[in-house]
Amino acid sequence: MRTFLLIAGRSTRFWPLADKNLFSVCGKTLLEHQVERLRKAGCKDIVLVGGEHNLEVAKTIYPDIPTVEQEDLHLGMRGAILSILKAYPNDPLFIVSGNDVVDPSIYTALLNAPGDGVILAYEVKKYFPGGYLTVDGDRATGIVEKPGEGNEPSNLINLVAHIHQDPHALQETLNDVDESTDDGYEQALAKLFASHVYNTVSYSGPWQAVKYPWHILDLSDLLLNEITEQLIHSSAEIHSSAEIIGNVVIEEGARVLHNAVIRGPAYIGKNVIVANNALVRGSSIGDNSVVGFSTEVKSSVLHGNVWTHMNYLGDSVIGNNVSFGAGTVTGNLRLDEEEIFSTVKDEKMNTHKIKCGSIIGDNCRIGIHVSINPGIKIGSGSFISSKTLLGSDIPDDTYVVMKNGVMEMRKNTAKLSTSDNREIFQKKV
Repeated sequence: MRTFLLIAGRSTRFWPLADKNLFSVCGKTLLEHQVERLRKAGCKDIVLVGGEHNLEVAKTIYPDIPTVEQEDLHLGMRGAILSILKAYPNDPLFIVSGNDVVDPSIYTALLNAPGDGVILAYEVKKYFPGGYLTVDGDRATGIVEKPGEGNEPSNLINLVAHIHQDPHALQETLNDVDESTDDGYEQALAKLFASHVYNTVSYSGPWQAVKYPWHILDLSDLLLNEITEQLIHSSAEIHSSAEIIGNVVIEEGARVLHNAVIRGPAYIGKNVIVANNALVRGSSIGDNSVVGFSTEVKSSVLHGNVWTHMNYLGDSVIGNNVSFGAGTVTGNLRLDEEEIFSTVKDEKMNTHKIKCGSIIGDNCRIGIHVSINPGIKIGSGSFISSKTLLGSDIPDDTYVVMKNGVMEMRKNTAKLSTSDNREIFQKKV
């Protein structure tokens, strides 16, 4: 049976980070982690279902995996499956969301389950604002979207790992829905549940959805906890005074200098430098990054080519090609120690995190002695001048300066150094 991995979403809620499927954690993109999990479960015939915005990059990662381009991204999952059925009209489908990370064993269980179709049903212990399944024994009978706390029809929510044995019935129901709403696929499922036997496979193991940028912190925790031993590449240089504690992966060409400490679980990418007196704990450090002198990186994810020097990065997610001036710190805890909120598409969202630091897009430069409040997001291509206090999100391509205690913003026209330029500096460290 072919497995169709859905990666066509535009990741608009993932701002200021770019495409979530191509964001790197623990040395691999989310796309690579998902493909590896599917292959581990025995899914050999995988097809990537993407959009014009990300399929070309996906093909460079997996040139041998066939692809389907979703023709109409506005149709959501219904559009993705219609494009799949156009390319593969007669084959049973195993449809998997690229945004939900689960244990590979559950994919195997789904493939071995009986029925005209199979639905992955995740067991929740508290209210989750998603689609709840109604069931009769193991048989799915319906989906209730966001019923509200106290009105849940079951403790099972619908995760997109679905098997459809009858593609013609799926095509027919997808063509017979109310197109004025964005739940066309869910409408089709309701019709199929009534006419065909769709069984559920219950699951309560590890699950991490990746929808908002702070979800990368949870994904990192999941992946780091899958590191079960200390693995140090033979080419890595570890000074005798440095300490490597616990389950830590250190990749090719990395250097850990005098008196540095890496406390696992942690991932140190290729050619990373962890400099004198630096501390890395519970974090993923992407390739070609420099954790500079006396810097602490705690429970954070650095995509790659990130440079620090005498900084504190706590519970933060940093994009590619970002540098921090000396003395800059990220706040990650409110004074009242309550949950941290973040604005997403003009909506104030609860991150449900007591600790949440900064989320910074690609190609940013942060000056010396900048202070960033908890949960603040900085758009890609932005420069933050020295001695600035950031208390609100910064749009893409913005230059920020503090004048007379007031934060001023203008379009950033400053020249940006590339990661290639910085390779010269790295060789001198």
